[in-house]
Amino acid sequence: MSEKIALIGAGAMGGAIGQRFLETGNGLRVFDLNEDAMAALVEKGGVATGSAAEAATGVDFVIVSLNSSRIVELAAFGENGISAGASEGTVIIDMSSIEPDATRRLSKMAFERGLAWVDSPLSGGAPKALTGELTLMAGGDAQDVERAHRALQHVASNYTHMGPSGAGQTTKLINQVLCGLGFLAVAEATQLALDAGVDAEKIPQALKGGRADSALLQEYLPRFATKDYRRTGRIDNMVKDLNAVNDLARQTGTSMPMTALCAEIHRMLTAAGLGGEDQAAVMEFFKGAKEEISA
Repeated sequence: MSEKIALIGAGAMGGAIGQRFLETGNGLRVFDLNEDAMAALVEKGGVATGSAAEAATGVDFVIVSLNSSRIVELAAFGENGISAGASEGTVIIDMSSIEPDATRRLSKMAFERGLAWVDSPLSGGAPKALTGELTLMAGGDAQDVERAHRALQHVASNYTHMGPSGAGQTTKLINQVLCGLGFLAVAEATQLALDAGVDAEKIPQALKGGRADSALLQEYLPRFATKDYRRTGRIDNMVKDLNAVNDLARQTGTSMPMTALCAEIHRMLTAAGLGGEDQAAVMEFFKGAKEEISA
């Protein structure tokens, strides 16, 4: 069944989500401050609009894919924002990665305006969005989460209602703890393999099915070994998420020493000018450490 969907934010992630919606036969209205990003989706059948309010007019679902809670709030409730154009009962689905506290506040603002808010951050990146295989963790009212699935089924193969508003974002932070630490572990192991003279590119096959196997190992170890830094995500986005994890850990009194170290390494990479690079560029940390030791 095709749906009428608005997309606010057509960057690398939002653009992939929008492309998938179009390829699966949905109507798509798009707004992004970057006209080139909108044009890429217009070429595939999307309709460009002049504001978030215009994009949200006459649709059942508004997908938001932006970089921070401040930008999400402006897009939703600022001048010419989503709430200015959306009809009562429209479901706003925030697929951004933002703080759980901010999500709960935005959900309340939406409710006061007669709108539904579902936080549904993702895992899998642009490649999985294009094949409809994203993993989504959703927070919000059960009925709203079920309604949102009508649209999200086109981009996701795994969709789980985690609890009330903010629960999806909290689950995404847990995901980022596992991913952030996982990236560093795989990169560190790759550097050891390279230094020890083992054919690193054979390791994913050698370890497949064993306890050390993982999606990160299979996808990223070959990229680490060959310094393949084609961008499917950004190091500075991981910094943002790990900072949010550390804030949540302080609120809950949770001790997370490994995550704190992981966040610091990612901040160091960003300070070194690699914030805009793909997560695969964490290899530069281990390369740099080896060069310092050698010197």
